[in-house]
Amino acid sequence: MNRSQGGSLQSLRGAPAKEADAAAAGGAAAAGGAAANAALPSLRQLRYFVALAERLNFRAAAEACHVTQSTLSAGIQQLEAVLGSPLVERDKRNVRLTALGAAVVERARDVLGRARDLVETARAAREPLHGAFRLGVIPTVAPFLLPRALPRLRERYPDLKLYLREDLTDRLLARLRSGELDAALIALPYDTEELQVQPLFKDEFWFVARADDAFARTKAIAVERLDVGDVILLEEGHCLSEHVIAACGASRPPPGAGIEATSLPTLLQMVEGGLGVTLLPEIALKAGLLNGTQLIARPFSTRVPARTIALASRRSSAHRKDLQLLAEFFTRQHASQTGIPKSRR
Repeated sequence: MNRSQGGSLQSLRGAPAKEADAAAAGGAAAAGGAAANAALPSLRQLRYFVALAERLNFRAAAEACHVTQSTLSAGIQQLEAVLGSPLVERDKRNVRLTALGAAVVERARDVLGRARDLVETARAAREPLHGAFRLGVIPTVAPFLLPRALPRLRERYPDLKLYLREDLTDRLLARLRSGELDAALIALPYDTEELQVQPLFKDEFWFVARADDAFARTKAIAVERLDVGDVILLEEGHCLSEHVIAACGASRPPPGAGIEATSLPTLLQMVEGGLGVTLLPEIALKAGLLNGTQLIARPFSTRVPARTIALASRRSSAHRKDLQLLAEFFTRQHASQTGIPKSRR
């Protein structure tokens, strides 16, 4: 055998080996890719976990997801297997998030929200404000802005199916981040982090008290003269209370130090009972909140305190045009509201 023949045989023998190596490498890459894909959590698993994290009860979470408790439990166990670490601690009485679980739930909400936005993007080509839209509203805005606005909104956009949820700001923003809501009407200042926030209008505060209160006998009040200890607030969790405290230039009193109300009607009853005074947003007074009471509202003469009503949404939202139309609509509705009745001034 000559050198050229030997080289030829060596070449022929090497070819299958190289092909085998290449095939093996390709197979390993494919297997690695499949393994990587298999290791990704599913949206269903993330949805189950978020539902459990919000309720810390397997039965309630399963009902919210419209599945059996065993199905939800199995889904969360699969998620824990994918992530290689427990997300919840279970015993007969309690369910708690682990440190990893607390970190994962925020990311899970974000992933679910982006997935819903992906679906909505496909529907964005439809006519504006057409179909389902889920709007959250805080309790100190909903009863004063929506009753007059919604009939006009339905008249202008008859194909809009508006689903409303009234709740405290932090819970609305959590649902907004997870994609359960498309937008939320909230009051600023408030920490909205990465959300898109569009200010709509300024809502000034008015002093409200019984007619025999010393401040009520004046035409206007200097906010600096108020003692936050005399002001009745809504219970902690309502951003209105934080805005009122900030207006008085103070900090929230320690628990048990002052009187707190669970709702605005209860707050007014306390003021009528002579337990103190309060500050109310102008939007509530224009809507007639003081009707049927003997309370008097007075404006502030200096450093007029106010909050800003805003529309919050995800930056990735596919409802950009809808959001702009809603923002313009609510701004116009506020501008068209009549003033505060003279009998209350």
